[in-house]
Amino acid sequence: MSEWLTHVFIAYAGFTICGWGVDWLTDRWIAIGVIGSILPDLSRIELLVPREIVEYLVGVEFTWAGIHTLIGVIFLSAIGALCFGDSAARYRAFVLLLGGAISHLIVDLPQRYADGRMLLDSYLSPIPVPRPPTPGWYVTPDRWVVGVAFVAALVVFGIDRYRQQPLGQ
Repeated sequence: MSEWLTHVFIAYAGFTICGWGVDWLTDRWIAIGVIGSILPDLSRIELLVPREIVEYLVGVEFTWAGIHTLIGVIFLSAIGALCFGDSAARYRAFVLLLGGAISHLIVDLPQRYADGRMLLDSYLSPIPVPRPPTPGWYVTPDRWVVGVAFVAALVVFGIDRYRQQPLGQ
């Protein structure tokens, strides 16, 4: 749970800051970007629908891990964008969903893994790339990461509300 909150807080802070310079990036669109930040973790649907069940139903080898890749989040962002009416809204939704998902993948890169390598190869699958060493800044259950993300989001929230107040109040 703390990992999802970390991604949500980071996406909120990032998209809110971007909204200060982009007129159309309102709170409604920021929410779309925040939703995008949890798209890669939809691969955890395996907890509800094990891959063995899907393999049995479709008759071929299957894995949910493809969702937590760059190609997977592009695909999910495109599907999500189809829920919007006109082409301009679909384009914005696609960009924001993908931006949120990419922020998720980037935040996951410096995690500490048992072999000391980044998951870059799995993110770019099926493109073969080397696995560079990870800085190993944190592991998923570290609570300080969500604390830092929360404080950053809170500071951005405060600045954003201060910026929206008319002068003289």
